[in-house]
Amino acid sequence: MQPLQAGQAAPAFCLPTADGGTVSLADFHGRKLVIFFYPKADTEACTREAIDFSGSKAAFAAVGAELLGVSHDPIRKQQKFVSKHGLSTTIASDETLGMLNAYGVWGEKSMYGRTYLGIERTTMLIDTKGVIAQAWSKVRVANHVAEVLEAARALPA
Repeated sequence: MQPLQAGQAAPAFCLPTADGGTVSLADFHGRKLVIFFYPKADTEACTREAIDFSGSKAAFAAVGAELLGVSHDPIRKQQKFVSKHGLSTTIASDETLGMLNAYGVWGEKSMYGRTYLGIERTTMLIDTKGVIAQAWSKVRVANHVAEVLEAARALPA
């Protein structure tokens, strides 16, 4: 698994969202976009990350950046996740793995000697032209949102 890197064009996507709509890369044309890929809805670290991004939504909006969370979880699980934790960020589901593979965040992982397929916790900041400005792989949740916000703030409008 090799996530996309800074300087690469962000691949197009169209995904169902927890609010019953759809979201695509084209929806963010001319705006900065932060996509945070998380392994599994309603687990400890993923919940903390989603809550932290939701809590900073206004700060990201102030620097012209939108937020999008994506995982492989079914849309019904995403809906419960959003409702249970009062998330204000757009949360999308990629059950087909099309976007996750295109962005290079789906692949083989291992834990406790067991190998399985899953999402590598990754965040990507996309500029107003649809190019990845910065990518964070193997994200540690603590202080991550502040780091991403600082990078979004530094990115030209």
